[in-house]
Amino acid sequence: MAERFIENFAEEPWRGYGPGPPRVFRLIRSGEAWDRASSHVYPGGSFGNGAAMRAAPVGLLYWNDHVKLHEVASGTSLITHSHSLGMEGAALQALAVALAVAEDPSSPPDASAFISRLGSLALEDVYRAKIAAFTSLLGRVDDRGQVVRELGHGIEAFESVPTAIFCFLSHPCDFPATVVYAISLGGDTDTIACMAGAISGAHLGVDALPAAWVERLENHDYIAGLAERLCELAREGPEA
Repeated sequence: MAERFIENFAEEPWRGYGPGPPRVFRLIRSGEAWDRASSHVYPGGSFGNGAAMRAAPVGLLYWNDHVKLHEVASGTSLITHSHSLGMEGAALQALAVALAVAEDPSSPPDASAFISRLGSLALEDVYRAKIAAFTSLLGRVDDRGQVVRELGHGIEAFESVPTAIFCFLSHPCDFPATVVYAISLGGDTDTIACMAGAISGAHLGVDALPAAWVERLENHDYIAGLAERLCELAREGPEA
């Protein structure tokens, strides 16, 4: 995975990378171990939300093995975000995707059970506290200021992953509404909406995505092909 990141960056370095990942990639290319390079760039490790933003496929592949899911999501985070809060954010985002894909898409998930399961698997206090706040906030979805005050909308994983999960729970049967609500909260809108949309899409399926949105996707056919292959792999089992 680290090698693929490096290849992609070399081919298209203008893709909006933050200042940290290119430095990580250069260190790996110079011989530093993939699982130690990021700690040299971010003392103590990065707890940004970049690893969580890309964690959805892990949740789909290991949707029925939450122990393996946590291990793999944390490992994929380690490449660029080695702080425990960054890795936990990636694991919780993947877990939310896994819980969502396992639910019947014809009806909304049981919010209480979803929240309870998510909270029981959270390791860090800051995440547990924010997940615990979901229940009361679901009764005040339109009070966006309060949602942001309690959950955050920043670039840190703990200021955005809980928010993204909440956005899904606030509009569990409506993919566009989930994404639009995430954007309406302000802050790191692209990443939070990306994560919220991943959870919603996992629950509702591809038919819930507006056709006009899908048609505007760059590399649409390539992405769709990857999705089909991922689905097949998940059905066969990741070790197949």
